[in-house]
Amino acid sequence: MTRLAVLAGAVALSAGLAACNGESAAAPAAAEAVLQGQQLIFPAGHPQLRLLKLEPARPGGTVDVPLSAKLVWNEDRTQRIYPAFAGRVDRIATDIGRVVKPGQVLAELASPDFGAAQADAARAEADQALTHKQLQRQRELLAAGVVAQRDFEQAQADAARAEAELARARARVRMYGGGSGVNQQLALRAGIAGTVVERNLNPGQELRPDQSGPGVPAVFVISDPGTLWVQIDARESEVGTLQPGSAFELELAAYPGRRFEGRVTALADVIDPSTRTIKVRGAVANAERLLKAEMLATAHVQRAAGEGVVVPAGAVLLRGEKHWVFVSPRPGVFELREVQAGAMGAQQVVLRRGLEVGEQVVVENALLLDRQMAAAQASAQPVSAKASQP
Repeated sequence: MTRLAVLAGAVALSAGLAACNGESAAAPAAAEAVLQGQQLIFPAGHPQLRLLKLEPARPGGTVDVPLSAKLVWNEDRTQRIYPAFAGRVDRIATDIGRVVKPGQVLAELASPDFGAAQADAARAEADQALTHKQLQRQRELLAAGVVAQRDFEQAQADAARAEAELARARARVRMYGGGSGVNQQLALRAGIAGTVVERNLNPGQELRPDQSGPGVPAVFVISDPGTLWVQIDARESEVGTLQPGSAFELELAAYPGRRFEGRVTALADVIDPSTRTIKVRGAVANAERLLKAEMLATAHVQRAAGEGVVVPAGAVLLRGEKHWVFVSPRPGVFELREVQAGAMGAQQVVLRRGLEVGEQVVVENALLLDRQMAAAQASAQPVSAKASQP
């Protein structure tokens, strides 16, 4: 028996033993992709094809531009209350979440300073009564020829000054809710209708009017949560898109899959030189009270794409200063093509040149395909060199 016959018999015997032991033969390895010119060609059924998602390039219409945003109180419907006089908190009449009306008492302070203002009003009232009597007496004496005209005119001036001082003192007391008499009770009242959204005082707390202003929490904050403001940090390139009246949609982490519609109400006239952003203010309805102040959100603005085609942002690759996409002219075939990018958003990109409407573009795992093509280009030999080999 020849050596070749022995080897063949051994192979057949091994295969038979493997079959008897229930062992299956190893599956053949999938054929690799082939580089032909600028195209990478995968054989039909290659497992990697399932990873490469394709979408057609669509005509340029609008591009969704996401921008950072934050919800704040509507300052047109918000009042921050600070004490006008120093005093000690005697009584708190409301709390967070309560609905209040204009003029409603929120808290009461025992305030000697307010008592001094009440005393000024009482003193001005007494002075006005005295000067009025003196003027009446001077009028009678002038009629009898006892006093000079100059003395009567002086009495008139004194009475007028007393009237003015009384009006001023009374107006000051009334402004802060005080009536007649001196009781030193300063009432903090709501100036607008709304909901108490902040309370920053406790019973017995000492308050001073110099503890107010920027950076200092207000004693009470009243607002109407039915409408909130939206502070948007827009890029310099979006100034032409975001104008008063422009629509946008808010997306919040608290409500996935849901968007809230809003409108731009104001635009700043200055751009931040460090971030190159501009402050944009919008308003959003909050009838369901789902939105809360200080929530972080994403504002989605629709920007006109103009000429060109629109593709998902994941389809565009950056090599140096140039942009590229993978196009599939037919199933299993992919070619790298240079394109010119226009408006670029986080989700979509407008391509001005290099791609036609309807062409199939790789939108997922394009980076993986790019690495595979680069490796194939580095290891492949020219077709003419392969043909010359024996």
